[in-house]
Amino acid sequence: MDYDSNWRDRYKEMLSTAKKAMKLVRSGNRVFIGTGCGEPTELVKALTARSSELADVEIVQLFTRGDALYAQKSHAASFAVNSFFIGRNVSDMIQEGLGNYTPILLSNIPELFNSGQLPLDVVLIQVTPPNINGKVSLGISVDIIRSAVENGSLIIAQVNPQMVWTMGDSLVDVYDLDILVPVDVPLMERRDEDLPETSLTIGKNVAALIPDGATVQFGLGRTPGFGRIPHAAIPFLHDKKNLGIHCEMITDAIIDLVESGVATGLRKSTDRGKIVTSFCMGTKKIYNYVNNNPLFCFRPTDYVNDVNIISEQTKMVAINVGQEIDLTGQVCTDAVDGKFYSGIGGLVDFNRGAARSRDGKTIIVVPSTSLDGKRSRIVVNLSPGAGVTITRGTIHYVVTEYGVAYLHGKSVQERVMALISIAHPRYREQLFQAAVKAHYIRPEMADVATGFTVPRDDFMRTTMLLKDGTQVYFRSIQPTDEPRMKDLLYDLSKETIYYRFMSQQSKFTHKQIRDFVYIDHRKDVAIVGTVPEAHGENIICVGRYYLDEETNRAEVAFIIRDDWQNQGLGTFLYNHLADVAKRNGIAGFTAKVLRNNDRMQTIFIHAGHKVSHTLEKDAYSFIIDF
Repeated sequence: MDYDSNWRDRYKEMLSTAKKAMKLVRSGNRVFIGTGCGEPTELVKALTARSSELADVEIVQLFTRGDALYAQKSHAASFAVNSFFIGRNVSDMIQEGLGNYTPILLSNIPELFNSGQLPLDVVLIQVTPPNINGKVSLGISVDIIRSAVENGSLIIAQVNPQMVWTMGDSLVDVYDLDILVPVDVPLMERRDEDLPETSLTIGKNVAALIPDGATVQFGLGRTPGFGRIPHAAIPFLHDKKNLGIHCEMITDAIIDLVESGVATGLRKSTDRGKIVTSFCMGTKKIYNYVNNNPLFCFRPTDYVNDVNIISEQTKMVAINVGQEIDLTGQVCTDAVDGKFYSGIGGLVDFNRGAARSRDGKTIIVVPSTSLDGKRSRIVVNLSPGAGVTITRGTIHYVVTEYGVAYLHGKSVQERVMALISIAHPRYREQLFQAAVKAHYIRPEMADVATGFTVPRDDFMRTTMLLKDGTQVYFRSIQPTDEPRMKDLLYDLSKETIYYRFMSQQSKFTHKQIRDFVYIDHRKDVAIVGTVPEAHGENIICVGRYYLDEETNRAEVAFIIRDDWQNQGLGTFLYNHLADVAKRNGIAGFTAKVLRNNDRMQTIFIHAGHKVSHTLEKDAYSFIIDF
């Protein structure tokens, strides 16, 4: 961008020094400070230097990146922070009651200024030098700053040639500013932090939920000790195609998605081909990348976070942080151990927008425990002081390092089982017992709580491609499969039921269905084959073995839905179960097969293992050695 080389002469009547400009701030004023790495650092330093001369100055901010010297106890009589999002630099003061936190949706903040509900006496921002048309750019921070500029009584701008020129809706007429303070200082930087293994595992689980052509939001919330977990999905997106980006904040990690051809934005329903954002926090690398780059569209939060704008995107995926979630699906995002932390930010905006988007997904990421592992983040009841940010009626996906739970449209009992399944194994049994006590699940299930386990089944997962091109997915059975297992059993023909159970039963008790689903994974294995459906997935077959610890052999059995038989699923299930059994050190299988069940006999006889069998009445007893 060609700046006006004579701008200092042209606007010399507006020029001032930082020290002189801050003399205009009076006690009792409400002062707004620009966001993140766009913070006008020299103005803030000059304001803080006047602390002994000022009293009751309210500092209003979204969040800042600097040292926030004004948010120290020694300056408490001079400055009081009122933050819409709690950054680490002000958290101590707010948690000690010496500062304020205003919980509000990010999309609604501009209206606070526009309506006059929160009048601003002084607005401190950072901009580029003006161009020949008298326009300056708000650069890397547009967010709520534009509204602050439009509504503040006195606008003081730190004019910095190192601020980058961004495209979109970042331009302000120089005459909409009151005082210009020329400086030449580097922009603050924030490097993408190294995330712990737990966060990366969550990110990998999230990435699996993101389809090609999706538009993605990576929330700005942090979790103590785990970093910004939504951004942990980014390294696992490189096999995706034509992703779009529409989110409040971008960082250096976006560059790789663009350069690798993953983030093209070509399938976006609005702002096609553009990366839409409100502000940028990173290093010089991303600042130089967005500088005068038409690929990036910087817009205010009342556009970026507008639910209607978000919902217009097809396949909108919103990824945001939860600090705690109860077993019914209520999520707290702005409190930890009863103390305010982080904030609401854009979570609710994007949760609502993505939920309304065609084929959209809303994802809440949460580590299964606190950093020290002493507290489960999946709880029976939210902690005292934990507010409900996402209600149980609007929750969709929850992701921990132990897997994915889909809660939308599910009953309380289904939610309980899904969330316990992705809780830390150390806490699953006590969560189950507490859920029974709370009457979230049937009382007769209390005995299941003892030894309640859900396997880490990476080695059990596989796929099979049928001749007609259908992909069948195989995994361990989960507690959440109870309704699907019920559907499978009642869809079986009388012949299939007779071959499997050697009886003519026409109904199944709740205990029978439960016993299929709740198994002791330490010695027994149950693998289901599933096919995707609009509502999730259908179970089309089940293979299972039951270990006899005295003989170190396992009894093996299968069920295949009638309309999926004769397609090789039985042979595939047998071979897969045999591989799992051998991995677990099991010597072989046993099985009972009715005399006229030729298909099952064929599977065992041609399995490639040493097989012997004897006929007893109407059934063969097979012994299979690996």
